[in-house]
Amino acid sequence: QVQLVESGGGLAQPGGSLTLSCTASGNIFTIYSMGWYRQAPGLQRELVATITMTNSPNYADSVKGRFTISRDNAKNTVYLQMNNLNPEDTAVYYCHGDLRDTTWNRLTYWGQGTQVTVSS
Repeated sequence: QVQLVESGGGLAQPGGSLTLSCTASGNIFTIYSMGWYRQAPGLQRELVATITMTNSPNYADSVKGRFTISRDNAKNTVYLQMNNLNPEDTAVYYCHGDLRDTTWNRLTYWGQGTQVTVSS
């Protein structure tokens, strides 16, 4: 059993900042990549940023230069520092993990989601 638990969402003003974190726990052998996706009302879930086990990041064009993804492999935790937020960033943010568990299954896991609202 593997769980991804997010924290750090909330309300921010335009131009403000928030930091999300996500910790994976359970029967984990190795984590290949972790990342963040988001889903706004009426829209499909979209990639925000991912980071590999060697700390190579990938960002959606819409967040480049504003968001920074980082990872603490010792803690199985991924962070998303979000700066210069705008109302278009309002969405439920989901943590994503591509990992191999201790029974050698390679699977994708999702967190429960955390709401980010950007509004004045």
